[in-house]
Amino acid sequence: MADESIAGGYTGTRPPPTAEPAEIPSSTPGGDRLRVAMAYAGGVLGPLGGGVVSPMMLQIGLSLHASTSEVATSLTTYFVAFAAAQLVSGTLGERWGRKRTVRTAYLVYAAGSVACALAPNLSVLLVMRAVLGVANAFTSPLLLAGLADIVPKERLSRSVGVYASCLAAGQSFAPLVGGLAAGSSWRLGFVVVAVAAAVLALFPPPGEPRPGASAPPWRPLISRRMAWLSAAAFASYMGASALPFLVSVYAEEHLGLGSGVTGVVVLGFGLAGLLLGASWGSLTDRCGAKLCGTVAAVVSAVFVTLCGTTGSGVTLALAWLGAGVSASMVTVALQNLTVRAVPGNRSGSLSAVSAFRYSGSAIAPLCWLPIYNSSPSASFVAAGATALLAAVALPLVRTGPEQPARAGA
Repeated sequence: MADESIAGGYTGTRPPPTAEPAEIPSSTPGGDRLRVAMAYAGGVLGPLGGGVVSPMMLQIGLSLHASTSEVATSLTTYFVAFAAAQLVSGTLGERWGRKRTVRTAYLVYAAGSVACALAPNLSVLLVMRAVLGVANAFTSPLLLAGLADIVPKERLSRSVGVYASCLAAGQSFAPLVGGLAAGSSWRLGFVVVAVAAAVLALFPPPGEPRPGASAPPWRPLISRRMAWLSAAAFASYMGASALPFLVSVYAEEHLGLGSGVTGVVVLGFGLAGLLLGASWGSLTDRCGAKLCGTVAAVVSAVFVTLCGTTGSGVTLALAWLGAGVSASMVTVALQNLTVRAVPGNRSGSLSAVSAFRYSGSAIAPLCWLPIYNSSPSASFVAAGATALLAAVALPLVRTGPEQPARAGA
């Protein structure tokens, strides 16, 4: 495997704490299959709940007497809370126990979604969106880290790819659910999310608390490797994966498409990731995650830029599909690199890098909508240039052991 040389990232005076939760049995294949399936299903929830508002912004604004730009801050609120909590959620979740942490987070997510559906004004909606973001931060990294414990090492890259497909499925279903709900009542979109979270709460991943000496470490999360992974994740999401809202606004306001058609157009990005994630995982084994991610980042930047030059729903759908095909490879490559970066604290490394990934999602509406209001095509050019920065950061990710930082450095 091209990236199997990635080391744990901790080289202090004591051995790295690589012990993983011992309670996960290896002799119950049926149980393991159920755990894997529920982890995959849980991967759908975050993108579904986060992006469901994208095609509903005009309708939410009319209902709550707010502008489209004001409603767009619900995306920022969600992803700011999500990103901020993920700086610590993976490590804390491991210490508290995956099973208890994820189950509680699912229940909070369900309750918060119901509150969004009942929101009487924009202020309540924004507060509840922040609650959803924090709850999601305590599910996604713990689910993916659990996969790394359950599946055999030789199948890890493919499993990471399948998990990325599930994230893409959430991205795909979010605009579709939101678009369909917008046709009758935008509040129904949040009801769907609440039901999904409540069902998943019945199937949390295994994992008991890890206190004392078995607690996952914090120090390996601060390293050059983690810094470049975080930078690549930030650029790739801000410049490509976080753009369903921009594509939706462009489709409705510039091309004059209805909300239902817009949902179908936006669907292509996530659908590409859904169908190709497992294949991308296998490809990173053969060619290397850094190389695959770098090439894909360049291609995604080109397609994002092309979105702003389209003059019909068909051409926009094709350009956005191309962006989805390439951006899904970037995501799989990043997750493959990150899940191996700190073996003693997989959840911590995944959540820390994801914090920067979704910081890009949080900032994107604030950056691209003002540019869009002046020039729609310029907003896509700027986003594409940002996505290209991931191709600069990925080659700088070291795949060998990191040298320990000197005291006082």
